[in-house]
This record gives sequence, structure tokens and C-alpha cells, in this order.
Amino acid sequence: MKLIKIDRKSPNASSFSLNTTQDAHFLKIWHYHPELELVLILESTGTRFIGDSISKFAPGELVLLGSNLPHMWLNDPEYFEPHTALKAEAIAIHFRKEFLGTDFLNTPEMASIASLLNRAARGIVFEKVSSEIKQKILQLNALSPFERTMQFLALLHELSTTPGRAISSTGYQNSALASNSKNFDAVYEYLFKNFRKPIMLGEVAALIPMNPSAFSRLFSKFHKKSFTRYLNEIRIGYACRLLIEKRYDVSEICYACGFNSLSNFNRQFKTITGKTPLEYAEYHQKRM
Repeated sequence: MKLIKIDRKSPNASSFSLNTTQDAHFLKIWHYHPELELVLILESTGTRFIGDSISKFAPGELVLLGSNLPHMWLNDPEYFEPHTALKAEAIAIHFRKEFLGTDFLNTPEMASIASLLNRAARGIVFEKVSSEIKQKILQLNALSPFERTMQFLALLHELSTTPGRAISSTGYQNSALASNSKNFDAVYEYLFKNFRKPIMLGEVAALIPMNPSAFSRLFSKFHKKSFTRYLNEIRIGYACRLLIEKRYDVSEICYACGFNSLSNFNRQFKTITGKTPLEYAEYHQKRM
């Protein structure tokens, strides 16, 4: 799964952009962009991948993503079947943190909004959103540019006092911006492309290139976790997706994710998710 940077700048040079998606399924691309993103799911179900989190999504869910936080909304398999009548619909607002000026959020009146946007670095899901908030989002497109900006600002203020849950883990750091060089981007691309097979530290370090020991220290310093842990989290994340889709049994998923023993797979799965593979599958089955 290749991580792609996407240009989300407003095409009409306004302070933020508003896009409505109405298609058979959402964009099937693991991507990131410098703009923050507020997404309201109107129709369809599936699995959302945000940072190191993998969870189901459903209509009515509202999510706020921070700058450069990798994400993807993957619809359930039936949305990709030929001639399906199912539709995926969402409204997405993309904006820069400084969309009203670099010093705007530093004013006392904007403190709660500034806090909200800072918390969005890990992603925030608002699972119980009032009908008034949803209506404000739906109305934005019909407003004049000035009214739209004022309503969006009021919307952010209301969300700053709305209960929300962080999505990605506290230890997660954005791998898309892990370095200032394109060489480091190659490491992440290589991991997402090859995690299903055995990967040695030396072959990854050679992409920089760096000495394996030095690479390991640098990786752990930035991510607050070891290279092995990071790779296992990618593999377990993929395993979670396969378990939710219910197309393979646990032993098949173990080897499809790059593990070479079922016992190690079960141990790593429990360490990372807090559940065994079967417990995880049963938990998500009850939520569907």
C-alpha cells in the first residue's frame, strides 16, 4: 500500500475547499496532504485507516484529521462489485491551520479552536454529532464566501467543545514527514509494498543508505518505537483488515501478513491490539 501525497489546495484560491464525493466507493488510496481535513460520512460503510488506527466507519461519523496524517476510507467489498447500486457519499473540508492568517489562532478568542486543531494531529472522531452540526456542514456550499467562512469558523468552535476521541495512538508519529529527504520516503514506501514478506533491517537501512545500527537508533528516536515494532504494527493493521473482511482464516492471515509462525503472529496481535485475532474478529462482528 503506497503512501501518496495529494494536493488539496483550494482551486479558487479561497481560504478552504469544500468537496462532496458521490461515487460507487471512496478513493482507494493511502495518502496524506498538508491541509487539515474535516470529513462527514453521509452514506456507505467500510474500514478507515488513519495513522496506525484501523476501525469500521458508518454514516453520520465526523472525523477531523491533522496536517499530513496518512489516511484512507476503504469501502466494504460489496461496493466494488460490478453493477452495484450502492453509493459512497461524504463531504470533506480541506483547510490550512493558518487559513485566516498566521496570528489569528494566537488570539485569546480562538484558544479553543487552536486547541482543537492541535489535537487533530492524531485525528479526532466525533461519534455523537448533533443534527445541528451536520446541518451546518450541509449548508456551507449554498452560502456566500463570507458567510461560508463565518459558518465554518463557528462550526470549528462548536466542535472544540464537542466530545471527541483521538484516533491514532499517542506514540504514533507521522511517517510521511519522518525526514527531510526523499531517501527516507523510500523506506516507508518499501515497507508498505513489501511487509507481506520477510524484511531484514539491513536491506531497509541500505535504502538511506545508513549503517543498520545507526538506522535503528534514528528510527527509534523519531518513532518512539523500534523498527521491528513499527513493521509489526503495519502487518497487524493489515491483519485486522483481513479479519474484518472475513475472507480468510487466522492461519492464512498470519502468513499473508508476513509472519512466519502462528504463535508469533498471535503474540504480536495481542500485544498491539489487546485482543487475540479471534476476539478482535468477534468484537467487530458485533459492531456490524
